[in-house]
Amino acid sequence: MQEQDNLEDLLKTFANGSFIVLIGVVISKIATYLYKAIVARTFGQEIYGLFSLAVMISVLFASVFSFGLQSGLLRYISFYRGKNEIKKIKSIFRFSLLITLFSGFIGGILLFLFSESISLYIFHTSELTIFLQWFAVFMPIFVFAGLFHVITLAYERIGWYSFIANILSPSMQLIFLGIFIFLGLKVEAITISYNLGFFVILLSSFLVCRYGIKTIFGKAEFERKEKLDINKKLFSYSWPIMFFGLVMSIFAWIDSFTIGYLKTASDVGIYNAAIPIAVLLEIAPALFLQLFLPIITKEYSRKNFKLIKKLSKQIGKWIFILNLPILVIMILFPGTVINILFGANYIQAENSLRFLSIGLFFYSIFKISENLLSMIGKSRTILYNLLVACIINITLNVLLIPKYGIDGAAFSTMISYIFWSILSFFVARRHTSVNPLKTDMFKIILVAIVPSLMLFYVRRIVNLTTLNIILLGLSFVIIYFSLIILTHSFDKNDLMILNAVKNKILKKSSN
Repeated sequence: MQEQDNLEDLLKTFANGSFIVLIGVVISKIATYLYKAIVARTFGQEIYGLFSLAVMISVLFASVFSFGLQSGLLRYISFYRGKNEIKKIKSIFRFSLLITLFSGFIGGILLFLFSESISLYIFHTSELTIFLQWFAVFMPIFVFAGLFHVITLAYERIGWYSFIANILSPSMQLIFLGIFIFLGLKVEAITISYNLGFFVILLSSFLVCRYGIKTIFGKAEFERKEKLDINKKLFSYSWPIMFFGLVMSIFAWIDSFTIGYLKTASDVGIYNAAIPIAVLLEIAPALFLQLFLPIITKEYSRKNFKLIKKLSKQIGKWIFILNLPILVIMILFPGTVINILFGANYIQAENSLRFLSIGLFFYSIFKISENLLSMIGKSRTILYNLLVACIINITLNVLLIPKYGIDGAAFSTMISYIFWSILSFFVARRHTSVNPLKTDMFKIILVAIVPSLMLFYVRRIVNLTTLNIILLGLSFVIIYFSLIILTHSFDKNDLMILNAVKNKILKKSSN
């Protein structure tokens, strides 16, 4: 009985947190799409492609020079909070501050020095240099901002975490972009506005930590040997995550990188119209998994294994339910969605959007398994799984892009995501005995077939205008969720969460 009560309390925490995150993610997606659409439409495919390449390269540098300490802090602060070991939290926080303060400047200097060589010898265009140099100037802020921001998540301040990352930062990027374009700036309008968003994250996260999480500041009184042992544990977990961040950046950008190397910057721009649309499938995981890792790590430190197992299954089911209709829409109407958001010049990426959406759908479900491996400290295992997937992605990109162009890149990424997801599932199950899949999911797949067939038929006889797409999408969602309710695919925990969300919305409306 106590275990069920604890599960219900945690699920209500997720429900409340997911409502806050949902608002933030919706605003973030709108602001991000507006930002990229303005860049793509105002400056053209080539400049948008160069901007995308600059982001890719700067993320690679930031991944290396952050040393994985953000992920290490998230895991160990959550773990030590479960054991109420505040002194250890102070110690790892001070250690991380010193390391990233130094490494951020080194990373920026190196990116600035090698910006011209990267532009000329890898991407064969000198115009990329100015983008990289501006990103290099902001590199210390880029690295340092994530440190304070992740602390707000480790302390489960999901409201502040979501507001800063999903609302404040992208909104300010959009505002700065508009101001700089109005002032007549060109490349600088893009690079400065984008990076100022990270300065906003740094400043606001620091203020939240300084005045809302005061326990992390101050000196921890430890013997030198004990302090070294604590920091060694943190770094031992973090350094594989450093390479994970590096390899993940390569994995995420290898398709754009290879297209830029084998094709043109314009092809990169067209392909990068599909990517931000496909990542809509990351909204559902973002709603729940931001809180998932700190909570399960805290419960792991208390040895509540049954609770972790039940929580994993429930979160996996919610992600599946929310992402399935998005996947169907992406498969049936990719060209129309691209045309609405980016314009007819980018409609060539419609098949790429289909492939990317399928891959990200699989990854969204099995990302839970990756979190379970982080919970038990298997950072090296996570890295090895990703390395295998990355090698597959690189190999397939090199083989398929010369013949199939951007569609070959998207297909390669889809196969790699599916393989990585399945690998993470089996490895996590072996180490934790947790299976995030529920039998209800198979019933939900059967339920989704009915509105999917309806949508497939209607799209052949209806003119696909923006309004019609919205109406068809709403009809699909209404029928889909109605059938889930009628077939009793929701269990008692699902119904309890729906009531909690409903009460949250009604409370917000009454205020």
